[in-house]
Amino acid sequence: MNFVFLSPDFPPNYRNFCQRLRDFDVNVLGLGDSWHDGFSPALKGALTEYYRAANMLSYDELVRALGYFTHRYGKLDRVESLNEFWLETEARLRTDFNVPGFKTADLPWFKRKSEMKSMFAKAGVECAPGRLVRTPAQAIKAAGELGFPVVAKPDVGVGATLTYKIASEQELDDFARQLNADYMLEAYIAGAIQTFDGLTDQHGHIVFYTSHQYSKGVMEVVNEDDDVYYYSLRQIPPDIEQAGRSIVRAYGIAERFFHFEFFRTPEGKLVALEVNMRPPGGMTTDMFNYANDIDIYHEWANVVVNNRFESAFSWPYHCCFVGRKSTKRYRHSHDEILAAWGEHIAYHQPMMGVFRQAMGDYGYLVRSPDLDEIVAMAGWMQEKG
Repeated sequence: MNFVFLSPDFPPNYRNFCQRLRDFDVNVLGLGDSWHDGFSPALKGALTEYYRAANMLSYDELVRALGYFTHRYGKLDRVESLNEFWLETEARLRTDFNVPGFKTADLPWFKRKSEMKSMFAKAGVECAPGRLVRTPAQAIKAAGELGFPVVAKPDVGVGATLTYKIASEQELDDFARQLNADYMLEAYIAGAIQTFDGLTDQHGHIVFYTSHQYSKGVMEVVNEDDDVYYYSLRQIPPDIEQAGRSIVRAYGIAERFFHFEFFRTPEGKLVALEVNMRPPGGMTTDMFNYANDIDIYHEWANVVVNNRFESAFSWPYHCCFVGRKSTKRYRHSHDEILAAWGEHIAYHQPMMGVFRQAMGDYGYLVRSPDLDEIVAMAGWMQEKG
């Protein structure tokens, strides 16, 4: 099997995907703009060959790279990055090189928030009322129909970038004056963010799934420069599992990770927020492992090569990501955290700059079978001085 992996060095833990493919004797053909000399020995050993593109945003250059790989190794079987940034590029490459997976024609359904609402309806899952707006007049009309507060988010966007909560006529006027792209205006939904995350096999069957809950919304974390923690659940809410499975069927997701976000209102109601056809960001794939004592990287490669997922999972631990920002003054130092909670800390590392706004400059993964203990650890680690 010839597997083209775009930007195999980003984020750093994605080298594990390359290594596990190599364990199954896959030709892992790296394509990126980083210098090969800077790769870790593990990543270098996982790549059959690496093609450095001077400009990854030049589609012609990427076509030349895949042409080179085809000439050297034969037909290409997969083109992937498992990364939001390259979804459009890899879909276009799959289309032009006739490689299995989502193609260019599929993109609007999972890139545009306006199209996601159509898919939620197809799946029979409730979502927040919203309007697609392109002009100031449309924005003002939509806000009038939805009522304050509303949330304005780019129709195509990642995370909470350029996302705003609009609570007054003045804030609406300020937003409308700067409107220069397609935006989705949605009714504001108060509640906690919960997710349905997992992996499907080549036939679209869910072979792994889990759920996470966030301490607060990513929009608030980014706009208020606040801290966040989020943890895996040991019991998956039945309504989330049902909604998630319905969305997987509606999209026809095969041989892919998925990450669906929902609001859980104070009354317990579930409202769909958005879908992502990739693994959850940051260190969440590692959280899959620590919550279940499995190797999700190995099992993903096993699905790609053999269409098998052979690990048992039963969520014996809550695994929690706890982020801290260098701009904050915390009551407890890094050394004090390790001394106090070392037996519960599965992993810790500096976070890449691109994740800083949403996740922090330093991240800890802690685990325990006890949710109260998880929440107490997270609160203690983020306590301000």
